[in-house]
Amino acid sequence: MGDFREFLTERIIETNDLAAKNFETYPDVAADIINVLIYEGLQRINKDSLLASPTETVYQGRENLRNQLEDVARYEMHDGRVTMQYLFANQTRRDSKMIFRKAGYVGSAYREQYDGKVKDVYPVVEIVLYWGEGSWKQNRSIYEMFQSRNYPGKVLSYIDDLKLHVFEMRKLPKEIRNLFQSDMRIVVDYLAEGNGYRSDQKVVHKEALIKLLRTLSGEKNVEDTLECLQKMGVKEEDEITVCELFDQYTRQGRQEGIKEGIKEGIKEGIQALIVTCKELGADFDKTEDKVKQRFHLSDADAAENMRLYW
Repeated sequence: MGDFREFLTERIIETNDLAAKNFETYPDVAADIINVLIYEGLQRINKDSLLASPTETVYQGRENLRNQLEDVARYEMHDGRVTMQYLFANQTRRDSKMIFRKAGYVGSAYREQYDGKVKDVYPVVEIVLYWGEGSWKQNRSIYEMFQSRNYPGKVLSYIDDLKLHVFEMRKLPKEIRNLFQSDMRIVVDYLAEGNGYRSDQKVVHKEALIKLLRTLSGEKNVEDTLECLQKMGVKEEDEITVCELFDQYTRQGRQEGIKEGIKEGIKEGIQALIVTCKELGADFDKTEDKVKQRFHLSDADAAENMRLYW
């Protein structure tokens, strides 16, 4: 049972991280994240100045070469040259050794520059977007990881103090949330305010937004998001506000629930009729005919229900 719970937890984490990654790959969202979280609200980055960069790097494992994947990677371009690289790592679960993963990601990016795989030389900035419920109390630097070991101060001065820049996305202060201009504003406000959240902000990336909010609310299977939007008659190019989209989504959910309730009620009614007829000694064929007529079933459906409940 424990193995199954662990497997289920991993699947939920994977779903959350993939939904966040999909949402953040939109250039306007990526630029917004950089401007707000790194440049503190200054509109320094334009979405058109960002270029997708490789998210995969390779390193030597114990026996074979292995790959590591960063969630989102973007070059900042000016006059055809790379001036900066930004990396986003999405985390749903706290990780006390995350600082080592950062060393791998950032180190690989610099190694590519050293090996001449890219023509420019530029700094690399990585931020961690933490979507978990609890506070991030894990190590945020190399120094923090080793501070309890009482190394001599002179030795510590020779250790490169790599730092982890973690943003707790569910707990961003209102003054920071207000700086977002993309759909990310909707996400962080919804996480902070819950069901009481209301906004007239226009939604740009409807499917990606709803999919991310569903995963962050604990839903395991969100692959039907596009189908749900289609049933609502909502297209990606439509102009629609947050409240309008949420209201339609909620109403569609209620309608689906009513339909499922009706189906469940019919199923229970069929079962009750068959069981009652059998207990009263009714004939099998007559009972099947009665079920077929009362619930307007086909011969095949009536036969299947008799097989299940007789």
